[in-house]
Amino acid sequence: QVQLVESGGGLVQAGGSLRLSCAASGRAFSTYTMGWFRQALGKERELIARITWSGSSTYYADSVKGRVTISRDNAKNMLYLQMNSLKPEDTALYYCAADDSIFLHTAARDYDYWGQGTQVTVSS
Repeated sequence: QVQLVESGGGLVQAGGSLRLSCAASGRAFSTYTMGWFRQALGKERELIARITWSGSSTYYADSVKGRVTISRDNAKNMLYLQMNSLKPEDTALYYCAADDSIFLHTAARDYDYWGQGTQVTVSS
């Protein structure tokens, strides 16, 4: 089992940047595929970025492609999401999640462990 704690959210103006962090503890963080999800009010939780255990492969949703970068530091048990050129539609609760599977998933139901979320609010 792994415990996840997000940080780095906040209020930012449109066009600004934020860097989200996710600290992991517990079982070997380096064995998990990690994802960043977000959930806006009234909407489903969606995967916006995913990184494999080694960092060799990443996935980005079309809605954020070119504006966000996912990375990890397995030595520090940390996951990051650098977000640039933020838009009001990026406003949501952002979660990091761990997938204990050899397969790559995009659905929230397939992820095994979740943090509590960090709020990102982008003003226009």
